[in-house]
Amino acid sequence: MTGPDAEPHIHSLREAIERLRSPYALEELATLTGEGVLIVDLPAADEGPIDPQLLELVRERLGQLACPSIAIREKQISTCAEALLSAFDVVLEGGMSGLEPVLAPMREKPLASLALVQLLRHNELNDVHQGLVAESIVYSILQTGLEFGAWAKRHVPRERPPWPEPAVLKERRGARLSITLNRPDRHNAFALELRDGLVEGLELALFDDSIEEVVLRGNGPSFCSGGDLDEFGSFPDPVTAHAVRSTRNPGRLLAALAPRVRAQVHGACVGAGAELPAFVSRIEADESAWFQLPELSMGLVPGAGGTVSLTKRIGRQRTAWLALTGERIDAATALDWGLVDAVVRSTG
Repeated sequence: MTGPDAEPHIHSLREAIERLRSPYALEELATLTGEGVLIVDLPAADEGPIDPQLLELVRERLGQLACPSIAIREKQISTCAEALLSAFDVVLEGGMSGLEPVLAPMREKPLASLALVQLLRHNELNDVHQGLVAESIVYSILQTGLEFGAWAKRHVPRERPPWPEPAVLKERRGARLSITLNRPDRHNAFALELRDGLVEGLELALFDDSIEEVVLRGNGPSFCSGGDLDEFGSFPDPVTAHAVRSTRNPGRLLAALAPRVRAQVHGACVGAGAELPAFVSRIEADESAWFQLPELSMGLVPGAGGTVSLTKRIGRQRTAWLALTGERIDAATALDWGLVDAVVRSTG
């Protein structure tokens, strides 16, 4: 895939192994200098023995690729393919039919796609703090890039009247603290005032051990529709934005409070609306809930902690698929994947 309309080469496993053992493989496949993606059609049966040391080298090279890697598999795969499966960035379970939805966004946003898979590889191996720092740095770098810049030029911020109520409601009843996102007119878009109100409530719970349970929910038709697009890029510069995220990060607080937090989500759970609940120990999703990571379409990666929280909940490969494709999944799929812990019937 060397150009926007180029047909990608689909490798057999044997062919991919031979390419990856070459010292030239990283340059030949790289997003910037080469084909831009490695696609491997995994065989159903072994085609002969492969040296275990060679398999280990191939796993290592897959983790070093400067491009995304995609494995296409049917239900039955060979033992050799099984040994390499977890090293790929994305695994397509449905065969060739699922390939184009992954490739099309990669053609449009190749640099953000590369940054995404490299970040997910990194965060799979690190703790929450290290992962959040890495995500913030990558997010800030991408804000200086051409892909985000092109999106920002097209986006025209809208003037909206001020909301007369607090952006986040906090109510203490005994040992329970309820925190409610309260911008229903904007589907609880994750604006700065909403972030600050959420951080304030979570800091209170972290400080006060007598709060035994925190319930996180949202008012209106959606739990949270993701970052407020009108605020994207509104900080003086990306470096300052990173410094702010290093201090006022609700994902870090939710991770620290995870055993005490129960999230109740419904409607749109987009971007931050999917990423932040994934930090907590229990998520109850209304059957109306749907989940989406749209950041790549803006030339960005998830920036509210999703490359950490979702990776730990549903794994690196499913997180990559969600972020690369930008496709929605419903509550039933989220339950099957482990993104939520229960689905409850809508009451209204």
